[in-house]
Order: sequence, then C-alpha cells, then structure tokens
Amino acid sequence: MRCPYEPAVYVKEKQGNILLVALYVDDLIFMGNNEEMIKDFKKEMTQEFEMTDLGLMRFFLGIEVKQDKSGIFISQEAYANNILKKFRMEHCNPVGTPMELGTKLSKFEGGNSVEANLYQSLVGSLRYLTCTRPDIAYSVGVVSRFMEAPKQSHWKAIKRILRYVQGTKSLGLFYSRTTDYKLLGYSDSDWCGDVDDRKSTSGYLFFMGDTAFMWYSKKQPIVSLSTCEAEYVAASYCVCHAIWLRRLLSELNCPQQKSTEVRINNKSAIELAKNPVHHERSKHIDVRFHFIREHVKEKNVQLRHVVSHDQIADVLTKPLSKPMLDTYKRLMGMKDRKE
Repeated sequence: MRCPYEPAVYVKEKQGNILLVALYVDDLIFMGNNEEMIKDFKKEMTQEFEMTDLGLMRFFLGIEVKQDKSGIFISQEAYANNILKKFRMEHCNPVGTPMELGTKLSKFEGGNSVEANLYQSLVGSLRYLTCTRPDIAYSVGVVSRFMEAPKQSHWKAIKRILRYVQGTKSLGLFYSRTTDYKLLGYSDSDWCGDVDDRKSTSGYLFFMGDTAFMWYSKKQPIVSLSTCEAEYVAASYCVCHAIWLRRLLSELNCPQQKSTEVRINNKSAIELAKNPVHHERSKHIDVRFHFIREHVKEKNVQLRHVVSHDQIADVLTKPLSKPMLDTYKRLMGMKDRKE
C-alpha cells in the first residue's frame, strides 16, 4: 500500500511482519523484519520488471552506506572529493568552520562580479552534500541567496565552505541500534540575520535515538518584530514537520504514543504558543503560524525550554566558533569514518 503521507514509500504488513519499500525513479530500497517477505518481494519484482539486485546497500544516489553489527554509517566522501576536484580545490588548506564567526553578506557588496553559472553550479553541488552534512546547511543556505549576481566576497565565502569540506570530507552520520524510538525536535531562529531584507533564519532538526535524521535551515518569509516572534515562527515550522513525522511513523508501524517534545530556547515563544488569546504581542503575526497553539492544546507536541548552549539547532541558524561547532556535531551524531 502506498503511504498516504509520503508517496514514494510503500508498506506491506502481514501477520505482524512488515516490509518497507522506498522508491526513487527506477531505484528502490527495501527492508523488513521477515526474510520470507523479502525473498517473495524480490521474486515478484524480477518477474515483473528487469531488475538488478545489488544486495546489501553500500551506495545509493551518491550516499555511501556502511553497515555492520554496531550500526549504520552514511557519508558522501566520494561525492565531496568530486566537488573539490571539479572546482580545483582538492589541494586547498582546510579550515575549522564553514563560515567565519560574525559573517554578514549582502547583495549590495562592492567588488568584482563572479561568473554566475560557475557560482550556481557550486551552490547546487554543495546543496546535495547537505543530505548527510547538517553542519554546512546554514552556510550553504546563506551563499545560495546571491546566485543571481554573485560578487567576489560571496565567492570567497563559498570557497571557505570548500576548504571546510576538504578537512572534514570523511565526516558522516552514525546510526546505532536503539530501543527508544521517541521523536525529539529542536527549533531555533536568529533575529533579522539578513542585512538586506532583515528577515530571520529558521532552523530545526529531529532525532530518533542519538543521531539526527532530518534537518532544515531556511530564511523566513516575513520580517519579525522581535526575537519572540522569530522563534515562534520557527517553532511553527518545526511543529508542522513534527505532525507530518508522527503520521508517517504511525504508517511505518512506529506510532508515537506520547507528545513529541520540541525544544526551543525562548520562554516568551513558549508562553505565546500556550496562550489562546491574541494579545498585543501576537495580533500582528500571520494566522497561519498560530496553528501551533492547537497542537500544543491537543498535546500532539510539547514545547520545552532548553538553555542556549544546549540548543543544537543553533548550527542551522548562525555561524559558530569551532569549539561550539564541534560540540554540536558530536551531539547530532556526526562522526569521522576513520574513528
């Protein structure tokens, strides 16, 4: 049966056993807890289509997968090497962070223009690298704002990302076995971080176990009048995705029995989400962001305050120092393949 919440996923249940199939064009991944169901699926597919069984997944759409008894490690080291070679940066000196602390880029920067096609190609290449690299999601998002008319300062910023990738290309995500499949989210926002239009950047990520499996970093569509509003809007995006994940997990035979906890570091935004009355601080906020209150009231999600230095989603909303970045990478479950 096709999953109603993710059309590329198919689910088969039989006598308490389950088979999951994820489809992408003419490639597919399947997994299950019953060997007979897996064998029957292989047989039916080869009878119906011309198929090649590559066995245990090791490589899929540019993502390298290493599986053993301790867990699953995914990375894009070969893809990162290809990017560095393509843009002649394979011998560059590595740096410790993808973006310098306090960096503020603008569309109206002075300096010479850069070839737009080359810049756009590099941004697109780095975009795909963020599939396994949440540590560069924010910096890639920032440089992608200048693709129409890139300047030398923007090119310098994107080359710094490549220098960071050069020193961390064997970095990936390690998913270990867990018995606790509780969904946990982190939501954060900067305030007026874009110097051109004064819009804020939202960032959130989700965990099941000790490793992040989903992340998001994007500029908000509105100009926030306060840090409370910026955090509130970011939390609304996070809650929206949490509801979708809860429904998807229910279809995958992993229902979330309790409220999904979303951790944010702004107490005012939490109080605003709990308050059903549109008072002075919220009457100007677009109504589409207020659905968060309904889900808090129905206890689908629970907003919990977290101190700033434990807010992992910071990595998706602002440049960080190397010690902070290294700490958050560890908390997200990122490891070096060589470790």
